[in-house]
Amino acid sequence: MAISDEQVRHVATLARLGLSDEQVAALGVELNDILVQIDRISALDLTGIEPTAHAVAVTNVTRADVVRSGLSREDALLNAPEQQDGAFLIPTFGS
Repeated sequence: MAISDEQVRHVATLARLGLSDEQVAALGVELNDILVQIDRISALDLTGIEPTAHAVAVTNVTRADVVRSGLSREDALLNAPEQQDGAFLIPTFGS
C-alpha cells in the first residue's frame, strides 16, 4: 500500500508541520519504506511465539525495597538555618 502526497500532507497538517513540495515527496518515500517493512513483518509466521517487550531478558538492578527508620526530628533539623517548635522556619513572602 503506497501513501499518497495528499495523505502525507494530511498527516503533516495533523502534526502541525508546514512542508514544502520537496519535503512532502521525501517524507512520502520514507513513509512508504516504513510501510514496506511493516508488510514484511506482518507476513511472518509468528505462531507459537510469545509477544515480548524486550528481545532479551531484563532484570531489575535496584536494591530491594526495605523499610528502615528515617531521620529523627533532631537530625533533620540539625542544619536548618532557622527552626521553631521542632519545625523548619520558612521566611514569609517579601522578607
